[in-house]
Amino acid sequence: MAGIVIEKLVEKRGLLFHLIVILFSLTIILVFSLFNHGESVQGSQLSFFILLFIQLEVFLFIARKIFIGLKPGLTRNEFTKSVLLHFALFISICFLAALIIYIVFITIQSAIQGEDVTSAVMGFFNDTFKEWLKPTLGGLLFGAAIFIFIQWQDALKREQMFREESLIFQNETLKSQVNPHFLFNSLNTVSSLIQSDPGKAEEFINNLSSVYRYILENGKKDKVLLQSELDFMARYFDLHRVRDEEKIVLSIDYTGADSYQILPVSLQILLENAIKHNTATRENPLKISVYFEGQYIVVKNNIQKKASQLKSTGIGLKNLSERVRLISGKSLIIEETNDFFIVKLPLLK
Repeated sequence: MAGIVIEKLVEKRGLLFHLIVILFSLTIILVFSLFNHGESVQGSQLSFFILLFIQLEVFLFIARKIFIGLKPGLTRNEFTKSVLLHFALFISICFLAALIIYIVFITIQSAIQGEDVTSAVMGFFNDTFKEWLKPTLGGLLFGAAIFIFIQWQDALKREQMFREESLIFQNETLKSQVNPHFLFNSLNTVSSLIQSDPGKAEEFINNLSSVYRYILENGKKDKVLLQSELDFMARYFDLHRVRDEEKIVLSIDYTGADSYQILPVSLQILLENAIKHNTATRENPLKISVYFEGQYIVVKNNIQKKASQLKSTGIGLKNLSERVRLISGKSLIIEETNDFFIVKLPLLK
């Protein structure tokens, strides 16, 4: 909780943030004074305070740029490597910044006091550099440890959120498929086909069974082969095609499908979304296209909005978009024109 509060303060960098830096600087000066029996540290207390305040402001700015908001969607190993790399970068940049700040500080201080600037700078490197180095590195390591702790806290928070979102998604996905409306229509179709075309009825039942088996087997996974998802989408579409005959047309481009993975049931959600919100007749069929565009797979349909919309099942594009972000670290792209509704799903290698 403390890590989250610190992170928010660092991100906002408002007046409260600067006041906290000032108080923290004064606290450090007080602690150093106590350990040194009230003696001044590196000159006057005021000089030490100004130097410390400037360094902390710069260090926290660098930390905000380097640590806060590491790339989402990383695996545990990738996240660890990323944090360690950012840690090394933070130490290197801050050490260089601290050295420059201190040299500028003693230069200005020497000029104000009428001393020789060159001698003061050379004296620092020759006499007091080691004394400066130890507390500086110690402070940098301490500061970096705080921000690494914040990142680990954030990672745990994101992982917990991801698990919760996954459970919600799985539950809502199953509920959306095993709903009375869908089953009622499917059973009615089977009933009519048994009398008129037993062979087609058997094919319909096999497809229905395959669809539910796929959902049960893959609903809990983070990703599946794109080829499997496209096959599942085609089987699911067949259930609608048998029922709606030529009112809905689906075209799928399978080119390169073996090279990618995708979120399970994601394409079916987009297919169902298009069918749910648009009218379809033989004269004006609903046309749905699935094709590749760079690192995305695109689901596009012509817009023929229904006069009255059905009540949402709770999944919707918002939930899918959040799950895409959590799994891939990328965003779901949604575009709507006067004629077409387009959704682009990021592909996973």
